[in-house]
Amino acid sequence: MSVMDRDQNETGGTSSPAAARDRAERPRDAAALIVIDHSTGTPRAMMGRRRPDLVFLPDKFVFPGGRVDRADHTAESADELSPGQTKKLLLDMKGGPSETRARALALAAVRETFEEAGLLIGSRRADGVPAGEPLPGHEGWPAFLSHGVLPRLSSLTYIARAITPPGRPRRYDTRFFSVDASEIVARVEIPDGELSELDWFSLDDMRSLDLPGITRVVIEDLADWMAAGLPRARDLPVPFYFHRNGTFERVMLG
Repeated sequence: MSVMDRDQNETGGTSSPAAARDRAERPRDAAALIVIDHSTGTPRAMMGRRRPDLVFLPDKFVFPGGRVDRADHTAESADELSPGQTKKLLLDMKGGPSETRARALALAAVRETFEEAGLLIGSRRADGVPAGEPLPGHEGWPAFLSHGVLPRLSSLTYIARAITPPGRPRRYDTRFFSVDASEIVARVEIPDGELSELDWFSLDDMRSLDLPGITRVVIEDLADWMAAGLPRARDLPVPFYFHRNGTFERVMLG
């Protein structure tokens, strides 16, 4: 489910209006995944258009993404994030930094890409466990794992971060990851997904789409990142976007 449309299910604490506003204002961990296909010579990334009936950003083109679920903290994976990527994710992490949270962010990006675009980033299980029956709808990790695939994290690169401005009913601290399309081990049909018109777009194509403002900014970061090329790009600082005292700011992490 997308970053901005998953309902917030809070438990515990007071139910006063002030407490409710405080909960709504606290940014929730979220992640998005930019899948890049180099097979045609011109790099292209997967994007889709949000459904017109969605309250937030209807008809806007975005990368697959959504908020971190509880299961993302414990989901099985084929491998782990590189130490360097984990270290970057921990920089200025709000509210109790931990490697478990860093890992959950990467897993959320992979899971949401499956749920919204039908792409399984990972590798076939090597333990002989057969694939189960594909589960209908968006059911998170049980549906992902039913295809006999484990998510792979070592190939993900953390390239940008952005926090939703204050005053919004829902706020997210979103980390943007990138991964090469060669890491796609399977593709499945997604019934009634949140993203329509899923396609591969070049940088110039993306710039011509109807995009949220922060997505447009991240695309320019993506262009710089691709120009640097791997492995050097993995060592670059990560741009972090947020609002402070009404001013849009950009700082570099790492």
